[in-house]
Amino acid sequence: MDDKTLLDKVQGAYAGLAIGDALGATVEFMTPTEIKVKYGVHKKITGGGWLNLKKGQVTDDTTMSLALGRAILESKKIDSISIARHFDEWMRSKPVDIGNTVRRGIVQYRLKGTVEMPYSDYDAGNGACMRTLPIALFTWGVESVEIEKVSRLHAHITHHNKLSDAGTECVIAMIHRSLGNGTLTDLEEMAHNLSTRYREFLFNARKYENPSGYIVDTLQVVFQSLFDCHNFEDTMIDVVNRGGDADTTGAILGMIAGALYGLSAIPKQWIKSLNPDVLQDCLQQAENLIQLSPKYGKQISL
Repeated sequence: MDDKTLLDKVQGAYAGLAIGDALGATVEFMTPTEIKVKYGVHKKITGGGWLNLKKGQVTDDTTMSLALGRAILESKKIDSISIARHFDEWMRSKPVDIGNTVRRGIVQYRLKGTVEMPYSDYDAGNGACMRTLPIALFTWGVESVEIEKVSRLHAHITHHNKLSDAGTECVIAMIHRSLGNGTLTDLEEMAHNLSTRYREFLFNARKYENPSGYIVDTLQVVFQSLFDCHNFEDTMIDVVNRGGDADTTGAILGMIAGALYGLSAIPKQWIKSLNPDVLQDCLQQAENLIQLSPKYGKQISL
């Protein structure tokens, strides 16, 4: 792999996250039928939605990822205290949206210095997975056992649950495979391996729609859209038009598909529609994080 190809994939992952977030936020919490009645097929970044966003504005999926990335770049490692502090600063900035589990974890850190929430069967939300891209980029080339360790070090600040862990770690592995020479077939095998270990993630011929924030619902929709389509644009349009927690399904699928297909495969109009400051932060952070990864330099130099 040459330097141009890797940079295209790395920046594609981060831009894909933000684009999926912005595209999906417009139709978040709508049903597929409601989306069809109002938009026909929703495929433009226009803002609006229940958060009344400006055109190109992103939500907590992207801004929390950027906060995590800043913590990693500052510490040059996965340090739970640094990450929790940056999450606290992020929450103090009054983000446009914040999930209840995320809020509870950050408040516990603020009040008690806690950087690991107790295990809970009820904390299987998608909040750790949606922000995991900086972890994936920083750990490219790390052994899988270590990836599991650092992923949970980060995730358990807010989400301490076996299904959240498993889904998040599968997404990290998919991004790593995509940054290499992975194919859509490889990723589908990884998704089926996840559902073999945890039957809750099993997905079949039934079309999944209107997903909740439950990590299982989220990833069933993400996987189905990813494997039903064969390019970045169709994949993203498919997932957000399924409604439900569409900013997060869009964000998670965007980071995987962006790593698989690359920045050059993302429609230029979507890139131009993003808030330019957010886009620049994403592209720069992507490059900075991959340069710190163990695999960087062994294959190429940017």
